[in-house]
Amino acid sequence: MHCYAGIMLGVLLSACVTTPPTVAGARGPGLSNLQRAAKLPWTDEGQCVVREAARPWPTVVERCFQQLDQDRLRFRDTTGRCTVASADAAALGIGVCVLAASEIAVGAVLIIGAVVVAAAIQEALDAYEFRQLYPEETRAVPETQVAIQSSLPKRKPQPQPSGQDWFPPVPGGPSDRERNPNCSPRRVPHLGGNNLHNQCADRIPRNTFSGWDALVDGKNFDGLQGAARMLWEVKTNDIETYSPFVRQAELQKQVDEAKRERALAEACGFQFSIGVRTEAHKKLLEALLPDFNIVLMTWC
Repeated sequence: MHCYAGIMLGVLLSACVTTPPTVAGARGPGLSNLQRAAKLPWTDEGQCVVREAARPWPTVVERCFQQLDQDRLRFRDTTGRCTVASADAAALGIGVCVLAASEIAVGAVLIIGAVVVAAAIQEALDAYEFRQLYPEETRAVPETQVAIQSSLPKRKPQPQPSGQDWFPPVPGGPSDRERNPNCSPRRVPHLGGNNLHNQCADRIPRNTFSGWDALVDGKNFDGLQGAARMLWEVKTNDIETYSPFVRQAELQKQVDEAKRERALAEACGFQFSIGVRTEAHKKLLEALLPDFNIVLMTWC
């Protein structure tokens, strides 16, 4: 049965769509595949699509079809190209065939409810935007591979990254380079071994360097939202449980650090945010830093 199913999927794909030749260029098929996939509901936050995005769209569909939220999807063969004699084969493959078409016919795919772009797909799209403003500075590797690898969640840091493992500046214009060449964010391993701290940092929404720190002008920041030009620092200690004397000393330390970090971020053309784990911690910092962006990390 499994062999038969595989054969029928192959027949359906070849019958439904002729894959256009890949156009040579900087983008390749990855960006258009991600944009198409962003309109669909996924059960795995789009991780399969991000992993396979460099392949032709029919291959992406075949490999990731089972990760779709199929309870919210209805497929209709409006053109008749996907109709097959076997009812079993039709039930198995019409959805794949409809989605794999180079152009999806109107009414062929019905989605129940609103679609929010899957997190992994949004991160990959942000990574494209992050790099393509400076194509001349991108390393000589396929752009699709660079964007996808940097946006995959929970990736493991490579040991001893070389000094050449850097990324072009985030959007902001030539003034970034005029200010300081070290303002270009670089992906570097996390400092220290605080697992909770690292998890909170990695889960910052749309963190371009999830799994890493962002090195900017010699400072390791906990997170970077490249498209928004926002650098982050996260605080995970339960400061409200400290004794009054220790709490005051720790708060003063965090205030001094925050002022220095925001000044450095702004000098390089970035905004700055602080993430905290508790509402009490947020209120304590807001009283001392009223003009800072302090965020309660509901994801942590």
